[in-house]
Amino acid sequence: MSDSASDPRYLEMFPAWLSTLGSDVASLGKIVEDDATDEGVKRYAVSGLNYLFKSLDLIPDGIDDIGFLDDAFVLRVAASLAIADHADAKKGALEKLSEDAKALREFLGADYDRLESYVKGLRKGAARGRTVDDIMGDADVRKAFAHEVAAWSKEFQPPSFTRDPKTLIKLKAFLNAKLP
Repeated sequence: MSDSASDPRYLEMFPAWLSTLGSDVASLGKIVEDDATDEGVKRYAVSGLNYLFKSLDLIPDGIDDIGFLDDAFVLRVAASLAIADHADAKKGALEKLSEDAKALREFLGADYDRLESYVKGLRKGAARGRTVDDIMGDADVRKAFAHEVAAWSKEFQPPSFTRDPKTLIKLKAFLNAKLP
């Protein structure tokens, strides 16, 4: 593992990302509902948010300490991709999450490119029987999706995170093994 697995910055950063995951989800959910937001930006937001509802995550949600970090990572990469493709989207939650993705790139090293590729692929995937195209193409489906996202964000309870370098090693090992 690289030196990033022992960098104490991540032992503070990642628990903070877990504590804001519910509000990050709510912010991206508002982007999905905003008629003024570019469709390409919405597609990235929808693909990142739809990941929350996948039954097979990169890291199962029940894994102590790290189970929801993949969700936080996917949202940050999706925001970064949205801004990279739509530079005018630099505002609010997207910009903050995109900035966080820079630290994630440092942490993951070469595995970041694999994660980025995975997140790009989410635009074609499905969760709960809905694809991004289904959500984007039907106002009623999009409204129901936005409602589910809002409910998820309200119900989310941040898990614990053990501030131990072994947690970072476990996190990197999971992602290294699971990323295509």
